Amino acid sequence: MRLSIQNITKRFGALTANDAISIDIAGGKIVGVLGENGAGKSTLMKILSGYQAADSGEVLVEKQPVRLKSPLDAIGVGIGMLHQDPLDVGAFSVIEEFMYGLGRSFGLNKSQGRAKLAAVCAKLGFSINPDVPVSSLSIAARQQLAIARLIALNVQVLILDEPTTGISEDQKASLFKALRDLADRDGLTVLLVSHKLEDVLALCDEAVVLRRGALVGRVQLPTPQSVLVELMFGKPMTVERHQSKIRPDAPPVLSLDALTVTDGRLSVSDFDLTVRAGEVIGFAGLDGSGQALIMRAAAGLLRLERGGITLNGRAMTGQSYRAFMTAGVSFGAAGRLEEGLVRGLTLTEHIALATERGVLVDWGRAAAFTESQIAQYQVKGRPDSMIETLSGGNQQRVLMSLMPESPALMVLEQPTRGLDVESGRWIWAQLLARRDAGAAMLFSSDDLDEILTYADRVVVCFAGQTRIVENDGALDAATLGYMIGGGS
Repeated sequence: MRLSIQNITKRFGALTANDAISIDIAGGKIVGVLGENGAGKSTLMKILSGYQAADSGEVLVEKQPVRLKSPLDAIGVGIGMLHQDPLDVGAFSVIEEFMYGLGRSFGLNKSQGRAKLAAVCAKLGFSINPDVPVSSLSIAARQQLAIARLIALNVQVLILDEPTTGISEDQKASLFKALRDLADRDGLTVLLVSHKLEDVLALCDEAVVLRRGALVGRVQLPTPQSVLVELMFGKPMTVERHQSKIRPDAPPVLSLDALTVTDGRLSVSDFDLTVRAGEVIGFAGLDGSGQALIMRAAAGLLRLERGGITLNGRAMTGQSYRAFMTAGVSFGAAGRLEEGLVRGLTLTEHIALATERGVLVDWGRAAAFTESQIAQYQVKGRPDSMIETLSGGNQQRVLMSLMPESPALMVLEQPTRGLDVESGRWIWAQLLARRDAGAAMLFSSDDLDEILTYADRVVVCFAGQTRIVENDGALDAATLGYMIGGGS
C-alpha cells in the first residue's frame, strides 16, 4: 500500500510541531523516522494513525485522500500504530484485550481468538500467556501484544514507536526478522520511530529525519551512523566514557542485607549490596529478571520477605514509601504516564502536587515556580499544557523538575527510555550533578552502552539470580549481554 503525506502542518499554540511535511512511502518498505525529542515525530505519526488531526495538508492512500478522524478510521484504511506507552486495559486478560482490540472480528468466541493470537505470535516469534492480566505484563510484553493485535487486524502500514524497549537481543532479532518477512513477502510498510540508531541501521531500507518540526533529510541505508546523528542534531556527537566520582572516604548511603523479595512470580533471595555516596549502580537484565524487585524494595515500594534495609545508618525495614521519601529517597518509574505522571493534569498541577504542603494550594506561587522549572529544565511546553500532550523527552524533563535537588538516594527505572542521544545526555547531566553533590544512585537500562558509560558497578540479573560486576574498563557490552542471558 502506497502512502503519501502532503504538506502536513500541525501547531500547538505558538509551537509548530509539523511544518509542511511531505513524504512519499512505497509499499513493502521499512522506513526509520528519526529526530531528537520534540522534533515532531510522534505528532506526525499520531496524525497518520488518526489520533490527532492536522491543521492543514492531507494523507493519501494509493493516491486517494483519506480522512483520518480517529484510530478506527486509520485502521479502516490499513494504518495502525504501536505507541511507546501501549494503550490497553489493565483489568482485561491478554486474550480479552486481544479480542477487544479486534472489535467484531471474532465476537465472543474465545477459541477462535486464542487460535488467532497463537498464530500471530508464532509468526512474530512472541510468547505471551493468554490468561494472565494485562496489568501483570511488562512494558515489553504489552508492546508485543499491541503489535500482535495490529497484525491480526491486517494493517498494511505499521507504525512502531520505540518497539525494542525492554526486549532481549534474541527477541529483537526475532521481531526484526518477522517485520522483514512481512515487508518482503506481504508488502507490509513499516515506519520505525526509534532513538536507537543501531536498530534503524539494522532493519530499515531508508530513514527520514525531522528537526524542529521540519523534514531535513531522507537517506538510503546503510549509511554511517555519524551522518544520521549530524542530520538529527545539526552537529556531530562525541563518545562519552565512564568516569567514577566515588571518594575513597565516601560513607555508605544504602545497605541491603540478605534482601529477599518476591512479587508472587519471581523471587530474589539473600541479596547483599552496599552503595556509597556518589556511587552509581547499574542494573542489567531482561524485563522480569529481578532488577525491578530489588530497586522497588530499596525505594520502599515492596515489602521484604526477609533481610534488612539501612539508609544513612537508619534502619528502614518495614517502613512506608512516604518514610523512604522523607529519608531522602527519590524514585522514578519506567512507566512515565502509568506511575510517574498523571494524565489529565497540567504542568502547574504536577508542580503543585510535588511542592505544595498545605491544605490549600497557592496557585500563583505554583504557576510562577512552574515557569521557572520550564526554563531551567528546557521543557517544550507551557504551564497549562496537559502532561500527555508533551513528547516523551519533555515528560522526562518534567519528571526531573519534580525530583529533589539534593536526594540521598536516586532509584530510577530506565531514566532515558525512548529519548534521543542529546536528550539522554541532558538527563544524565542533571543526574550526575546530584551524584557529584553526594547522592547515591541505582538505575536500570536496557541499553548496555548506557550502563557501561555511567555505572561504577553493575548488578546483572537473570531469572532472579544476581551477580555484581565491577565496571573497570575490561567489561564490554558483549560480555554483559552474555551474562544477562545466563552465561557464567
